[in-house]
Amino acid sequence: MEGTSGESETQRKKELTVNVPVPEEKPFTLWPGKYHSPVTAALWHASSSFAQRARNVSMDSPAQITLQSKTPEENRTSVVYKFSSDTSLREEYRNPWNLFRIGKLLEDLDALAGTIAVKHCSDSDHTTRPLLLVTASVDKISTKKRLRVDVDLELAGSVTWVGRSSMEIRMEVIQPVRELREKDDVALIANFTFVARDWRTQKAAPVNHLVPQTEEEKQLFAMGAARDAHRKKLRMGNQLSSTSPFAKEYNDRLTQILREGRVLCEMPALGDRNSILMRDTRLENAIICQPQQRNIHGRIFGGFLMRRAFEIAFSTAYVFGGIRPLFLEVDHVDFRRPVDVGDFVRLKSCVLYTETENVEQPRIHVEVIAHVTQPELKSSEVSNTFYFTFSLDPECQAPGVDRTVRRVLPATEEEARTYLARYKADHIVLPSGQM
Repeated sequence: MEGTSGESETQRKKELTVNVPVPEEKPFTLWPGKYHSPVTAALWHASSSFAQRARNVSMDSPAQITLQSKTPEENRTSVVYKFSSDTSLREEYRNPWNLFRIGKLLEDLDALAGTIAVKHCSDSDHTTRPLLLVTASVDKISTKKRLRVDVDLELAGSVTWVGRSSMEIRMEVIQPVRELREKDDVALIANFTFVARDWRTQKAAPVNHLVPQTEEEKQLFAMGAARDAHRKKLRMGNQLSSTSPFAKEYNDRLTQILREGRVLCEMPALGDRNSILMRDTRLENAIICQPQQRNIHGRIFGGFLMRRAFEIAFSTAYVFGGIRPLFLEVDHVDFRRPVDVGDFVRLKSCVLYTETENVEQPRIHVEVIAHVTQPELKSSEVSNTFYFTFSLDPECQAPGVDRTVRRVLPATEEEARTYLARYKADHIVLPSGQM
């Protein structure tokens, strides 16, 4: 590999720390091409034995039926970015303002979570067909502090909860990296949910059991179970009945925001000057998904879609606020259907609503919806939904720029219901300790 990768790439891989075995690279048809950061490249190497097995085992091979019991420590994985000493690596992760490029970090988080899912679900029987693992959703990704691109950074994660065919992986971003970690070193926390499918039948498949050992692991397991129960409740359609004590409050609020939005829509000169219609905040772009963006299953890498969604959300908040946005969190991500090589994907974003009570740090909530469009079939289907929250960067003091953030109002009942549904989801109160 050193003879073909070049001196800089060799040096980078020496400095990159991955605490998973890195087998010798073998060529196979589903190798994801050259679309990697240096970190995701190392993770692909770590997963290459699984992908090689997937290529060699026939789909007629028996399914894995003997489940193992594993501890969180067995699948715990970490990657260290040597930003302080590797200028080439640092260059790939800085944005135009010499700050951290968050979109690439989200991409790497998904890649590492996928590697951890593979480790947990693997078994020692190489005669059975492996599981197909896909990202189902990402719960709130919360930033605890601003990341720096000149200080070493660590990505770490492990499986913290397992159901029958799904698992939750808790990811942490640590900065700075030091031997004795302090509480304030955790800069970001995320929870990824993966589901297992049978390669041949595409039906849900059971995954290995998880046996938490420490009190912290047991607490994280309980939190994961609570989040899973909440997701199931939402899927069952937790709608307000007409007799619910909250139904009148909901309908009153729906009527009120629609009234304000329609005044702005039909009589703009008489509308609130500090408000804007949701439709006037929209941006859109489109991409053709390339082979270099595929994962080991031949589908488009979920982290790539999340990075592209973040970039259009950032741009939407930038145009809306007039000042460089400060990323606060990913509120939620749903992966509704896979995206394949060659798919025409349209990303549509808008500011869904704003919170302006805190003048120093207003919150701008941006929705991004990914549509897979098939012109030949005259069809368009939603593949992913993303929800991001930004504020205005307090370090960006542009002279003469008004830092006032406008209210966003819906013009249609559909927009109003989306507004209220997302507001409710963003402000749900979970039991203590659940992020």
